[in-house]
Amino acid sequence: MKPNRIMCMIPAGIAAGIFMFSSCHSGYSLASVEGNRIEVTAALDANPDSTAIAILTPYQKTVDSIMSPVIGQSARFMDRFRPESELSNLVADILRCSASAYIGRIADVGVTNMGGLRTALPEGDITYGNIYEITPFENTLCIVTMNGSLLRELFENIAAVHGEGLSGACLEISGDGKLLDATVAGKEIEDSKEYKVATLDYLAEGNDHMTAFAKVGDADKLLPEKATVRQLFLNYVSSSFFS
Repeated sequence: MKPNRIMCMIPAGIAAGIFMFSSCHSGYSLASVEGNRIEVTAALDANPDSTAIAILTPYQKTVDSIMSPVIGQSARFMDRFRPESELSNLVADILRCSASAYIGRIADVGVTNMGGLRTALPEGDITYGNIYEITPFENTLCIVTMNGSLLRELFENIAAVHGEGLSGACLEISGDGKLLDATVAGKEIEDSKEYKVATLDYLAEGNDHMTAFAKVGDADKLLPEKATVRQLFLNYVSSSFFS
């Protein structure tokens, strides 16, 4: 019997999988797996689907009306890169300062990851769309209480990947990803002291190599409602612009 062929096509350079199943009385069994890359480029716009365009146009107009208003200004272009960058440190600053609304003071440290920032902040006008493009995920603020020993371990995690977005702390990292020194507010870390770290809920679970966070119990993780990183970023930009 000729095998059934199921093709899954995934755009944007992600491998497309072709799964072949052999049919028999007992059901299907995997016969082979093949894959290739499909480049999504402007060349695909040469023959647009008029039916699809007709369906999407009304929605596109609505989205554009929401995303295009200017909410702020940036004095310069800000990108994200390791070991640190203006954009990643800005977002870490926003997280750290936003914690004050929930714990009564600015957090000791702010931490974000480069992977959560998907593009750069342009120079000049900042729109809603710019902020959505930078922070497209539904990550929320999480305020973690951890002792100095675990905080140093967190900084070792950050050093191992050669840096992340950071606020309130200064790290010295070797070329091979070792933590040489770390200070918080210009002071040496005290092992038994409790520190407040403002970060993303995703990172607070120990993801993206920040395993020190996973050693903190849920009771020491505060998750404020309706405090997405995107909304905090929007609040910061718009309050600075309209104040």
